[in-house]
Amino acid sequence: MLTLDLTNAPRWHDLVPGVRVQLRPLTTAVMVATRSDPVVESLPEEASDEERAVAFAKALARRAVLAWEGIGDADGNAIEPTPEAIDALLDIWPIFEAFQMTYVSKGLLLEQEKNASALSPNGPSAGAIDTAKPASKPARTARRG
Repeated sequence: MLTLDLTNAPRWHDLVPGVRVQLRPLTTAVMVATRSDPVVESLPEEASDEERAVAFAKALARRAVLAWEGIGDADGNAIEPTPEAIDALLDIWPIFEAFQMTYVSKGLLLEQEKNASALSPNGPSAGAIDTAKPASKPARTARRG
């Protein structure tokens, strides 16, 4: 069963020990805006799937990250989540993976669910309904000649 969270409140997500981000809900509006992000749209046709995934994740994170904790500059001072800082954060492999698993994958799982067919109770067509009446006589074969 799909559970709806009608509050649509931002949530904190732990990415790695000591680092957490507050993310807006992954809504249709956020996904549509990300798909039409100038960086995503400007990728060349020959861009690899990996390049597309990184560009999309960064564009999504720039829209979704509202706040964070445990992230600072080279001197150890806390920094704000600017677009450049968010991109730099996602360049760190464990952070990228955690973002994908805790945030992006939830939306993709729902996308997969709507594209799947329900299992039939017994065999590939057990749940199917007949649409034609059974034949009353055996079919005649064509004559050769």
